[in-house]
Amino acid sequence: MEQPKPFKKLPITMNNSVSFKIVTIVILILILLIPTPMIKSLIREREGRKKAVINEISSKWGHEQTITGPIISIPYRTNQIDSRGRKIAATSFIHILPDDIVIASDISPVPRHRGIYEVALYNAKLELTGNFSCPQIKGINIPPENILWSGASISIGITDMRGIKDQIMATFNDHSLSMSPGIESNDIICSGISSKISLDEMNKKYPFKFIINLNGCHKIDFIPVGKTTTVKMKSTWTNPSFCGAYMPLKYTIREKEEKGFNAEWKILHLNRDYPQTWTGGRYRLQKSAFGVNLYIPVDIYQKSMRTTKYALLFIVLTFTAFFISEVMNKLRVHPIQYLLIGLAIIVFYSLLISLSEHINFNIAYAVSSISIILLITGYAKSILKNTKLSAMVCSVLIALYSYMYILLQLKDYTLSMGSIGLFVMLSIVMYMTRKIDWYAIKFEKKD
Repeated sequence: MEQPKPFKKLPITMNNSVSFKIVTIVILILILLIPTPMIKSLIREREGRKKAVINEISSKWGHEQTITGPIISIPYRTNQIDSRGRKIAATSFIHILPDDIVIASDISPVPRHRGIYEVALYNAKLELTGNFSCPQIKGINIPPENILWSGASISIGITDMRGIKDQIMATFNDHSLSMSPGIESNDIICSGISSKISLDEMNKKYPFKFIINLNGCHKIDFIPVGKTTTVKMKSTWTNPSFCGAYMPLKYTIREKEEKGFNAEWKILHLNRDYPQTWTGGRYRLQKSAFGVNLYIPVDIYQKSMRTTKYALLFIVLTFTAFFISEVMNKLRVHPIQYLLIGLAIIVFYSLLISLSEHINFNIAYAVSSISIILLITGYAKSILKNTKLSAMVCSVLIALYSYMYILLQLKDYTLSMGSIGLFVMLSIVMYMTRKIDWYAIKFEKKD
């Protein structure tokens, strides 16, 4: 009886191993995505620490400030219905805004450092001048005998009272005022200063003037309460970020010699959605706020968070470069070696965060990327044993990190540049692999 012939051992070819290799690489990529949320969590933790330091310092100096007013409030008697349906006597307020107001503000930055963190504090010297007209109450539909003229007051809203550094100098209708903390009515302003005034002289304007020395942190805003509101601001800060509902009518930023900026706003009552006179708390003025933020140019945590969005792209393209090198060199690269290469890419983000907290972000990016490129290129040279293929891996990494740096700088064109970059990278991969016979190539064991 003829003995069966033993099966012939087939060589290991790409035909029967490429699928396993690709599946292995995909699994490794998924494993390497696990540390990415940890890096993002680290960035958020460091950013939270920065905010905590800012809050700690500003709590002793003064938080962001919003200036509202001056506003005249006049009480009047009215009737309200309680929960049992009974009519009870109550007091409401008529609120009157000024005809015109001019605010001259001189913002002096007072930078503070706590460890590695910088906080943009400031001292603002404000001068508010303008006029009120004779209160017009005929259109409010309130009986004149119910208006309590003797209870009239003028108030200015200041969000953080701890920032007030000197006694506030105030005059109304050419009479000095003694300003006190607290507001007669919380219809519009929740925190600020006020004083009783006399409105017994009719058919004339009531001029006013307030001088305020105020500390704050990062941002100062103003509410346009006048029929015409003019704000003139100057500062030695060189990186202003104008924010809020209105942009300056004109501004200049000086970065040489006398560094700083000048800005001027002019807002009409037609530009907002509340009138000059009303009763109660029917309107909210805060959404019309405008002002300036003392911007610190480099937000390292925001930029670091943006770099983590490209972690998957970096891992995939780097693994693709090694896979092509593996095919062209006909050598096996062990999954552990792929894993070490992927971990080196993840370490880049940790290096970037830690270095950028102490040195310029661009320098930190250059040092981190060069370190990782040298590390992976040297490792590629040792496992591929081919200078040309190692140079190809190095070129891919240089292109990737340069590409990401460009994306970080181009905020408005990130999508366009990202799409074009991906197209170019895919084209290069297709061009380099166009002549490879995937069925004919077989791996050989390394010596």
